Amino acid sequence: MTPTLIFLLCCVGCFSGFMAGLLGIGGGIILTPFITMLLPETLVPHTHVVHVAIATSLAVIAFTSISSTRAHHKRHAVLWKVVVAVAPGILVGALIGTQIAKLLSTFWISLMFSCFVGFTAYKMFTDKPPKPERHLPDSLGMFGMGCVIGALSALIGGGGGFISVPWMVWCNVSMHNAVATSAALGFPIAFFGTLGYIISGWNLQGVAGFPIMLGYICLPALLCCASTSILLAPLGAKVAHSINTKPLKRIFACFILVLAAYMLYQAYLARPF
Repeated sequence: MTPTLIFLLCCVGCFSGFMAGLLGIGGGIILTPFITMLLPETLVPHTHVVHVAIATSLAVIAFTSISSTRAHHKRHAVLWKVVVAVAPGILVGALIGTQIAKLLSTFWISLMFSCFVGFTAYKMFTDKPPKPERHLPDSLGMFGMGCVIGALSALIGGGGGFISVPWMVWCNVSMHNAVATSAALGFPIAFFGTLGYIISGWNLQGVAGFPIMLGYICLPALLCCASTSILLAPLGAKVAHSINTKPLKRIFACFILVLAAYMLYQAYLARPF
C-alpha cells in the first residue's frame, strides 16, 4: 500500500467515525463505497472488491462502535434493555446474511447497497413524526427485528443504523436515545458479520493471503480506518448531544445519495447482461 492510499484510508476512517458517533449510522455507508474506490486491483480483483469492502467495513465498525458507545453511555443515552433484546436476532441475521452475500455477485451486492442507502437518505430527508401510540414491540418482535437488521447489515456492510435508528424513532424513541442505542447495536452486528465474512472468505482464490487478507477482510485497510475512526467517534457523540442534528442529517443525506449513485455505477459495470 502506498503512503497516499494509507493517508486516504485514514481520512475516510476519521469521517466515518465522526458520523458514526453523530448519527449512529455505524460508518459502513461511508466506508464501503470509499474502500471500493480506493483498493487497487493489484491487491483485490474487481470480482471481489465489493465483498472485501463490505467485510472490511464491518470489521472497522466493531472498533468504532465500542468507542462511540462508551461516549454515549457516559451521557446515559443507551437503552441497554433494547440492545439485550435485539442482539440475539442480530447474531442469527448477521451469520445468515454473510452466507447469502457469498452466493451473490458484485452486481447484486452493489445494487442492494445502493437501494438501501438510497432508502436511508429518503428517511433522513422526510423525517416524518411517528404516531404517538406506537411503541417498541415485545421480545419476539425485538428478536425478529434483530434478524432483519443483522442480515441487511451483513449484506451491505453497515452498522445497522440505517435501519435501527429510523425504526426506533418510528417507535417513539427519542433521536438521541435511538442514535446511542444504534451505536451499541453496531458491535454485535459488526462482530458476527466479520466472523461470517472470515469463514465465508476462507481460502479465497485470486487474492493475497494472510497477513494482507483474512477471509474477505483486508487487514491493512482495517488498520488504517479503524485506528482513526475510534478517535473521532467520541467527538461525533459529543456533538450529537449538543446540537440539533436535523439540518445536518439532510446535508448528509445528499452526500450519501452520491455514494449510492457510485455503487449503482459499480453494479452497472458488473452487470451480467
